[in-house]
Amino acid sequence: MGKESPSIYEKVPVIDAGARGKAVARAGDLVIFVPYAAPGDVADLKIIRRKRSYLEARAVHFHIYSSQRTEPFCSHFGLCGGCSWQHLAYEHQLFYKQKQVADHFTRIGKVDIPEIEPIIPSPETQYYRNKLEYTFSNRRWLTDDDMKALQPPAGEALGFHVPYVFSKVIDIQHCYLQKDPSNAIRSAVRQFALDHGMAFYDVKNNRGLLRNLIIRTTTGDDLMVVVVFGHHDEKKSKALLEHLAGRFPEITSLMYVVNSKKNDVISDLDAILYKGRPYIIETMKIPETDDQVIKFKIGPVSFFQTNARQASRLYAKVFEFAQLTGKENVYDLYSGTGAIANILSHHAARVTGIEYVTAAVEDARENAAFNGIVNTDFIAGDISRLLGEDFTAAYGRPDVIITDPPRAGMHKRVVRSMMEMAPSRIIYISCNPATQARDIALMNDRYAVARLQPVDMFPHTHHVENVALLVKRNG
Repeated sequence: MGKESPSIYEKVPVIDAGARGKAVARAGDLVIFVPYAAPGDVADLKIIRRKRSYLEARAVHFHIYSSQRTEPFCSHFGLCGGCSWQHLAYEHQLFYKQKQVADHFTRIGKVDIPEIEPIIPSPETQYYRNKLEYTFSNRRWLTDDDMKALQPPAGEALGFHVPYVFSKVIDIQHCYLQKDPSNAIRSAVRQFALDHGMAFYDVKNNRGLLRNLIIRTTTGDDLMVVVVFGHHDEKKSKALLEHLAGRFPEITSLMYVVNSKKNDVISDLDAILYKGRPYIIETMKIPETDDQVIKFKIGPVSFFQTNARQASRLYAKVFEFAQLTGKENVYDLYSGTGAIANILSHHAARVTGIEYVTAAVEDARENAAFNGIVNTDFIAGDISRLLGEDFTAAYGRPDVIITDPPRAGMHKRVVRSMMEMAPSRIIYISCNPATQARDIALMNDRYAVARLQPVDMFPHTHHVENVALLVKRNG
């Protein structure tokens, strides 16, 4: 019988920060992924999962703490999973994000690349998100401290789902992701609900009055609060909404949704306005103008970049890469609610956005009209099937293509269509440099990578945005 592998490996050095947010340790030839460890740590690791080519473990004892560490600022660190790099000093987070881009283009893309430009840090590393969605639950996750208490607290929670345990929710006391009064609103809703005996949602049995709480903010003073109820109860619902309206007069849009389905998706349901406007307004500066701004209407289910100040810097970099003169025909693929298209429209002859989510296309058109923009078109449909000779006959052959696909990257048909249209420049924006590098490798015969610009949109996480400029090769 073969010798069993140990369940604990002692004094293992942690050597890198992995692309999925877990640190990388190595014991001999074994690669071990460890959450909440830092490069430079030396720790005893308890194996929790064995895969064919790697192991997963948790650190049970540290012999040496890395000099790259810093003290996490959130009491929920290590539980909610939202900011899993808090223990890394911010300058080291930026280093590993930039390294992640370089590694993917070297190991996956295997294309010639220029020196990667220094990552653009986020101007805010706390309270930078403009949208949070909390979940009500009658199954509160009990922490170690709770379990040590003689009488654990009641089961209700208002917070975030425990990673990999969907039926449990961590009761959040203070979240560092969204600016005031976000924490105060969440606390006030929780306390009012408890004081008035309102039932928190039971996900296993699909019952309970209170289901979700969505808070959206802007870089200005707009504030949207959406309460999602599990069923209609006019008296109790109105009491909570009245309490919110009176306690927080700064709310500019107070709405509610009744969702009795077995999933949390509300985009197919009516959002009912209780007080104020049915939207909030975000503004962004148009590059190379004298403080001219574009305004975006944001509704309860609208998609918008969650770090708005950093998104403005991202879009400025896209504009820089595009080198528009006012004469270009631009395609914006995976255009979402039209932020990039509407911003670039001020420097292009025409911008055509294509997006498969119909509601996002409607938002894009509305935002164009809201800003008096007349040189944009927004088309709803499957990009991989839309692009072709008929499409270019209708909207013109593009001089520049902007593409910002989801994490999975682009369908091969989209890549092929882009090369057939042969724009002089392609700007590829991605929240997943691995699939970005894969797609760019498919275009390597016809397009060279001219510039790579990482952007940190989500501090204290492993996620990194990357902007690549591709230029058409001669011949």
